[in-house]
Amino acid sequence: MSGQSLTDRITAAQHSVTGSAVSKTVCKATTHEVMGPKKKHLDYLIQCTNEMNVNIPQLADSLFERTANSSWVVVFKSLITTHHLMVYGNERFIQYLASRNTLFNLSNFLDKSGLQGYDMSTFIRRYSRYLNEKAVSYRQVAFDFTKVKRGADGVMRTMSTEKLLKTVPIIQNQMDALLDFNVNSNELTNGVINAAFMLLFKDAIRLFAAYNEGIINLLEKYFDMKKNQCKEGLDIYKKFLTRMTRISEFLKVAEQVGIDRGDIPDLSQAPSSLLDALEQHLASLEGKKIKDSTAASRATTLSNAVSSLASTGLSLTKVDEREKQAALEEEQARLKALKEQRLKELAKKPHTSLTTAASPVSTAAGSIMTTPAIDIFSTPSSSNSTSKLPNDLLDLQPTFHPSVHPISAAPQVGSTWGGFTPSPVAQPQPSAGLNVDFESVFGNKSSNVVPDSGGFDELGGLLKPTVASQNQSLPVAKVPPNKLVSDDLDSSLANLVGNLGIGNGTTKNDVNWTQPGEKKLTGGSNWQPKIAPTTAWNAPTLNIIACESYSPFHQ
Repeated sequence: MSGQSLTDRITAAQHSVTGSAVSKTVCKATTHEVMGPKKKHLDYLIQCTNEMNVNIPQLADSLFERTANSSWVVVFKSLITTHHLMVYGNERFIQYLASRNTLFNLSNFLDKSGLQGYDMSTFIRRYSRYLNEKAVSYRQVAFDFTKVKRGADGVMRTMSTEKLLKTVPIIQNQMDALLDFNVNSNELTNGVINAAFMLLFKDAIRLFAAYNEGIINLLEKYFDMKKNQCKEGLDIYKKFLTRMTRISEFLKVAEQVGIDRGDIPDLSQAPSSLLDALEQHLASLEGKKIKDSTAASRATTLSNAVSSLASTGLSLTKVDEREKQAALEEEQARLKALKEQRLKELAKKPHTSLTTAASPVSTAAGSIMTTPAIDIFSTPSSSNSTSKLPNDLLDLQPTFHPSVHPISAAPQVGSTWGGFTPSPVAQPQPSAGLNVDFESVFGNKSSNVVPDSGGFDELGGLLKPTVASQNQSLPVAKVPPNKLVSDDLDSSLANLVGNLGIGNGTTKNDVNWTQPGEKKLTGGSNWQPKIAPTTAWNAPTLNIIACESYSPFHQ
């Protein structure tokens, strides 16, 4: 079976619809393709374990769900992905696995789909047992043996006697589970099991390095231990010799499948005389008769054994450092390739930098364009107008000049558009009943007669006619010039009311609220603008109105 199956594609599409990128990547890393999980998928999942907003239990559950598949390929790749995240992912992942009561329940797994399924099912059961043991070891000691600090000041070399005697057996159990994988070179026939073997090979080197340092620490303290402790220590050392033989066979298989000889450490066994010295010391503590041995001979034997094991540990450390250096170089090569690719992309798009430099808000230009935007809804500023229009119609300042025609305001508004002068547009005419002569109200009626302009204003714009009421006379109230407020309050109020056109006159103030129709502009050399009508009031009526309306002010 090769290539992604239809089930893989459908499952990936379902996760795409639900928006679960983590589950989709897990599905793609554990497809039915007979090859190891792709590096890009593993790298993405490793990055997910380093993100604080990623749900680690959900990620682990996605992997556990894939192990429930009936295909040995999917199950095996799920175990490989989990192992990869335990080794290279964030520690939160292995912490969560250690906190679970059960991990992989694959002790009875069997794929009956073919002969290869039968063979691979055996290694799946062994591999799942090792991963379970790896998580249990982390639960017991709260750290991963493959990641502990090594050397003279390492974790295993500085551990106390009591803790050392409890920790070394845990390493032995994990080492036993790893070596129980027990694969031969002729059984590594596909990319899936090869990927699992490589992870086991790297774990074996690091785990045995920690195991070796624990034994060195044990031997250095052996002759100072109590009788029960010496008995436990001797049993641990005997098991160590057995596992050293098995790890040597495992490394031979690695060499046969093509792993570089420089990546395989040299294991140096301790002299056999050391075991005799350890047994004699225990027998002496138990009160048995032993051969006479001097302290100098025991010290020599112990020194030779420790130096031999130390050389093994040094070889394991060199292999580990070489692997780290290779990983660092690979990462630097990838970073360099990405940098070159980015530079090529930028070289293909030179206009992008030009656009950025020409931007009004670009900081590279050294300044920012601060030209104010034009507000089309603002009123004309008085500083830009030739005549100052007051904001309050009742302002009695002598600088008020209401003689500006409404049509002439169009060029002033146009000045706010940077010199652009729009042509006058016909405005809807106000109703004749609401026309008020403000000039006569404030006593600033100009006596100057506007000369005939031929239907055009001083700027060449077409004048707008004013519609008068039906043949109504247009008398103007007589107001003394420059005498708006007199000494008599009643007469002043009556004068003001009369000029505003308020009262019970004969003129009916009908307000037409309908939309005015289209007005046709007229013009010509003999055309005269008509003046809006005003209302005339009799003096007695005005006095009565003033007295009735303003009685609170009457004395």
